[in-house]
This record gives sequence, C-alpha cells and structure tokens, in this order.
Amino acid sequence: MHDVHMLGVRFDDLPFDEAVSRLREAARGDRTRTVVFPNAATLNLAAQSRDYRDVLNSSSFVFGDGTGVRWAARMRGVRLRANLNGTDVIPALLAAAPGLRVYLLGGTEEVNAAAAAAAAQRFPVEIVGRHHGFFDLDDCPEILAAITAAAPDVLLVGFGNPLQEQWIARHRAALAVPLIAGVGGLFGFWAGTRTRAPGLARRLGVEWVDILLREPHKARRYLLGNPAFLARAARTRAADLRS
Repeated sequence: MHDVHMLGVRFDDLPFDEAVSRLREAARGDRTRTVVFPNAATLNLAAQSRDYRDVLNSSSFVFGDGTGVRWAARMRGVRLRANLNGTDVIPALLAAAPGLRVYLLGGTEEVNAAAAAAAAQRFPVEIVGRHHGFFDLDDCPEILAAITAAAPDVLLVGFGNPLQEQWIARHRAALAVPLIAGVGGLFGFWAGTRTRAPGLARRLGVEWVDILLREPHKARRYLLGNPAFLARAARTRAADLRS
C-alpha cells in the first residue's frame, strides 16, 4: 500500500476497488481496524492540532476525500489514484459484502432512524443496531455496551470532524468491532435530508460549489477554508523544496 504524506497526515493511495476490497477484508477480520476520510477542512483542523493529527495517523486506513486533497497531492508531484470519499466508499463496501452486520451511530434520532431504514433496503446487509449522536461522547458506557451486544462487523460513526475521529480513537479499544469508520454526513444522504451534487460536478471536482449553494451556512468552510488549505499546502511544498 503506497503512502502519501500531506500536511503531517499519512494517506493510503489506492485505486477505488482496492480500497473497498481492503475494507471488506477488514470487516471480516478478527481485530479492530479503523478508517477515516480526511478532506481539506479536516486537514485545516489537523494543521492546528498535533493531537488531532496523531488521531488521524493512528487510523488503520486514511483515505483522501475530495478535490482539495488531490490538489495538495499534486503540489507534491503525486497524482492520487482515486477520490476515496466515504460517501462513495462506504456504500460500495456495503454493496460488496452481503451479510455484513452494521451499526449506525450519529445524527439526530430522525436522521439516524431514516438512514438505518434506507440502508436496510438498499444494501444486502443486516442493520443490527443504531443510536443517535446526542450523548456524552466522553462518558458513554451504555452506548459502548449496546454496540458490543449488537456484535456488528462494521460501526459507522457520523459525528462530523473532528469529533468522530476523536471518539473512535478514544473508544476503539473497548469495542470488539472489526471495522469502525468515520462517515461524516453520510447518514443525511441516506435519510434524504442532504443531496449529493450531480455526477458531472463530482467528476469535475466542483462538488463543493453545489454543497455551498445548498448549504450556505458552510460558506466560511469553503470560501475561506479551501484557499487557506491550498496556501498551507503550497507553503509546505516550498519548504520541502528548500530543505
């Protein structure tokens, strides 16, 4: 597996199908593996927190999500082989692994319930449990016990960045779950409360424009965060060239 390092975070550079295959193997395994999908906003947060960078780097799989990450890689002379965003990778995993036992954790009660129902209809998997994301993330023995009792193969954690990655790192040792994934807003897409950009926008790498139009409250994240991310990536590349 080829590693690419950007802004202090290690990424696994794999073709899409191989990434899905690796996760399928992990979900059938006998030890806990984790997967995260950092995007430009994630890396902006990581640049300001060594602890968060360490959390990301402690993950078993780190897949790059979005155009910003791919642009940053190109600044380092690397063309990532795929856009490995969780919104595409996780559905592909569930579709490719009939019989997987899946637990959904995160979102509001309404979104979580709707996402679980949609996943049960869409994928050949068994939804063995679910819980909304509004609880004490630091002190949650009842939640951990419920997940353990459900015995999922895959735990999908949708708290958003950085909470989901921090929660996974903090509690993974207490969970005998083969694969734990931080999935961001995936439950909203499944529940129908969020809508993906058209396929053309995704292929052209401008999905963020569609998101901005649909969710204007994210303007700061994209209009300020994306340029800041690229500037940070450019400075890092320039420093590498000087050293």
